[in-house]
Amino acid sequence: MFRPSGYLARVMRIDPVQRQSVISLASTLGLTAVGFLSTMFFAHTVGPSILGAYFLFVAYFSVFNLIGDGGFGGAAVKRISEGEDQNAFFTAFVFLRVVLVAVSVGFLLVAQPYLTDLTSSGVFPWLVLALVVSVFTTITSNAVYGTGKVGVNQISGLLNNVIRVVVQVAAVVLGYSVAGLAGGFVAGLLAGGLFAFRFLDLTLAPFRRSHISSLFAFSFWTFLGASGYLVFSYADTILIGHFLTEADVGIYRVALQLTSIATFITIALRTTLYPKVSYWGKRDDLSSVENALARAFTYSLLLAAPVAAGGWLLGERLLYFFYGASFSAGAAALAILLLVQVAHVFMFLQTMCLNALDRPKDSFKVTAIAVAANIGLNVLLIPAYGIVGASAATLVTMVLNAALAHRALSRSIRVRLEPRAVGNIVLAALVMGAVVTVYSFVIPLSNVVVVLGAVVLGGLVYLLVLLKIDRGIHDELKELTQKLGIPWPSVL
Repeated sequence: MFRPSGYLARVMRIDPVQRQSVISLASTLGLTAVGFLSTMFFAHTVGPSILGAYFLFVAYFSVFNLIGDGGFGGAAVKRISEGEDQNAFFTAFVFLRVVLVAVSVGFLLVAQPYLTDLTSSGVFPWLVLALVVSVFTTITSNAVYGTGKVGVNQISGLLNNVIRVVVQVAAVVLGYSVAGLAGGFVAGLLAGGLFAFRFLDLTLAPFRRSHISSLFAFSFWTFLGASGYLVFSYADTILIGHFLTEADVGIYRVALQLTSIATFITIALRTTLYPKVSYWGKRDDLSSVENALARAFTYSLLLAAPVAAGGWLLGERLLYFFYGASFSAGAAALAILLLVQVAHVFMFLQTMCLNALDRPKDSFKVTAIAVAANIGLNVLLIPAYGIVGASAATLVTMVLNAALAHRALSRSIRVRLEPRAVGNIVLAALVMGAVVTVYSFVIPLSNVVVVLGAVVLGGLVYLLVLLKIDRGIHDELKELTQKLGIPWPSVL
């Protein structure tokens, strides 16, 4: 019989890094699965143009919301969590957030005549409303997070995602198209904020200039770092919307979302390792940082390599059957974006280490150079080569960012791979690719069942080959699954 308390005790006995990574990965997989399924539904229901208009709405919201936050969200969490003058810091944050959203909305209203891609689709009023509602949501969620209510903050984020998707699906079914998608986005923000507000213990109190200065001191590098990552995330989307059509935006973002499967493990490991690397760095235990980073590279490539190989072989068919015939035009861009996700493994983990080792300036310099190159290449390549040009620009600058991060990080630690393990991963991915190629020749990929069969077959072949040729990965995965109470197949 399954006993929750006994299972929880079993999980808590797992090594902290492994346990936290598994929890983070499971959470990421769950939320991403909801996002994937909803996007597939919207792709088939409203098509690439409406979906592209919504993706542009999200991109512009992210940019102007960053201006409205100014990095003070993270600063407020830090200062409130320190336990001193919590109400004063909370009130100072509320003041700054309200002022900055006014500035952000002001910029947006001034720029409105130039944002024809937003005004023509009718989402501009929804964007203003989303920015206003986000003030309430970020204030409440950051406040409860700063007071140590991590679970409340996580549930708030989960509720945001769930309510957003539920309202969007209902609205699209009722025929509201892009307005329904944008309205669901706002509804999710509001639901998450109201939930967090229920657990908010802080109150408004007088604050001094010193509280503002303290928030400014912490927010500066946070804001700059977030700005760089945001450009990587949305500059291509906004520029595609400027130079091309909303349908192109929809096709490109769907292809990008499909490739994001490759980075699940990377994101989970980054979340888990950041505090560990920070702790080791503070105690000058750099050998632990080196070993953890090398292992993180291995386990990130464990998923990224086969996803890239499988995506090159099946990408066009996956886009066709999962999202619709019009989205198969993104196959060439998808092939390049798969390489982007492999480079993303190295960029993401190395910049994480730079920040965790208290070198945010170096991290920002590295990102700033890559961001400037990214914008320049997108402006140059998108008009000439469309979404394939955007993909190429992202790949070149992601590799540049990873190389510069490697150079900067190498001044502090020895950055290395585990050559044998990585070689085994690549070999297993190649065997998988060969088997899937033969499968596709024998059985034409003419329907979704056959394509899913190729995916399942490829995954099984990859896993079996890897576990047979790499005993280290085999033993670690076996130990972890057994600690989680999951039976380990005898054939493995």
